[in-house]
Amino acid sequence: MSFFLTRRFFYLLTALIVGFVVAFFLPWLLGPMQVLLAAAALLTLLDAALLYVPAGGRAAPVFGRREMGDKLANGSDNDVRLFIENRYRFGIQVEVIDEIPHQFQRRDVLFETTVLPGQTQVISYQLRPTKRGEYEFGALNVYAASPLGLVRRRFRFDQARVVPVYPSFLQMRQYELLAIHNRLTEVGIKRIRRVGQSMEFEQLRPYVAGDDPRSINWQASARRTIPGATDTLVINHFQDERAQQVYCLIDKGRVMRMPFEGLSLLDYAINATLVMSNIALLKHDKAGLITFSNKPGATVAAERRAGHMRTILEVLYHQKTQYLETDYELLYATVRAKVKQRSLLILFTNFETLQGMQRQLPYLRGLSKAHLLLVVFFENTELRTFLDAPADTTVDVYNQTIAEKFQQEKRQIVLELQRYGIHALLTPPQQLTANTINKYLEFKSRGLI
Repeated sequence: MSFFLTRRFFYLLTALIVGFVVAFFLPWLLGPMQVLLAAAALLTLLDAALLYVPAGGRAAPVFGRREMGDKLANGSDNDVRLFIENRYRFGIQVEVIDEIPHQFQRRDVLFETTVLPGQTQVISYQLRPTKRGEYEFGALNVYAASPLGLVRRRFRFDQARVVPVYPSFLQMRQYELLAIHNRLTEVGIKRIRRVGQSMEFEQLRPYVAGDDPRSINWQASARRTIPGATDTLVINHFQDERAQQVYCLIDKGRVMRMPFEGLSLLDYAINATLVMSNIALLKHDKAGLITFSNKPGATVAAERRAGHMRTILEVLYHQKTQYLETDYELLYATVRAKVKQRSLLILFTNFETLQGMQRQLPYLRGLSKAHLLLVVFFENTELRTFLDAPADTTVDVYNQTIAEKFQQEKRQIVLELQRYGIHALLTPPQQLTANTINKYLEFKSRGLI
C-alpha cells in the first residue's frame, strides 16, 4: 500500500466534524458546512491526482537511493548518504525513513525536508556498528506530499541490501595517511627520539621543523646541492632496520568478551591489530597474526607483499570470541612451531587478577626468551570513572576501596611482568591503538627489533 492520509487531512476532518456538531444547534451553519465538506473532498481528490497521475510519462515521479560503502568499519562512524530526486512539476514535502539493520537498535533514522521540482536533496547521517558480521538493510522509504499536504504517497527503494561489517579499515586508513604526512602526533603517537646507531644512511633531504639538529649535514648545507631545498640547511636521513617480523597474538577467550562503549575487548584488539600490521608494513617490517583460545585459531605468516593487508583483514573479519578459558600452553606450542625467527610478539589479552597472570607466567617467560614479547592488557575505565566520583556515603567509600584494590592489582601485574623482563602495556581500550603503536616505535628507536 502506498496511499496514506496526512495529519493535515485529519485536522481538517476534525474541524469539519466540530462544524457539523455546531450546525446541529445552529441550523443556518448546515449549508456552509456542506459546501466546506464538498470542497475538502475535492481537494483530497485533487491532491491524490497530483501525486498519482503520471506527468510527462514518468513512471517514477520520485527517485531515491542510499549511497554507502560496500562494507562498514566496526567501531567507527560510517557515512551514509540518501539522495532524493523530485521529478514532479511542483515542490514536495518528503519524509524519509531508512530501515537500518536491527543491530543498531535505532528508531530515529527519520528525516523531513523539502525538494524543489527537478532538484535532488542529499541527506547525510552516520552509523557506528559495534559487532562484526553481516548487516541487512531494509527499504529506503520516501513519503511524498504535494503543497496541499492532505495525501502522502510512499516510494520504496534499495530493498534487502546486505553489508558486511569489517574491522575498522577507516581507522587503518586514518593512521596510514597521518603516517605518510608525519602527522601521527595528532592521534596521540609520540615523537620518539632515536637511540643508538641501529639505522643506516638513506639520503640527504631539506631540514624541516621538528628534525633533530644533530642530523644536520653542514658540508652539504654549505654547498646547497639538494634539489628542491628552500633553505640552507640539509640533514642526513636514516632508515630504520627493516624486514623484522611483527606478530599480533589475539586472545579470543572469555576474558575478551567484556564490552566498553559497546565494543568488546576482542574487537578493540582486532582493530588495533589491523592498524598495527599496516604501520609495521609502512615501516618495512613483516606483519603476521596468530589467534588462540582453548583451541588453535587462525595463523597468518609474517610477510610483506602486495595484498597481505587484505589477507589479514579477511582473517580478522571471521574471528569470534570463545566462552572458555584460554590455553596459553597451546599458544606457546603454536609460536614455537610457527615462528622460527626472533620477532616482536604483541599479545592482546586481559588479566583481572595477579593470580590469573601468574598461572600463565611460565608460558609468557618461555615466549620472551626467544622473542621480544609485549603483553597488552586493559584498564577498566568504568572503574576509573567510579573512583573519580565523590563518595557521599559509607557504602560509596567501601565500594571505592574495593575498586581501588582492583586497579592496584592491575598495576601489580605490570610490575610483576617487568620483573621477569617482559614488556607490559596497561591501556584504556579507547587508547589501545595509539599506545600500541607508541610501544612499537619505541622498540624500533631503541633497536630492540
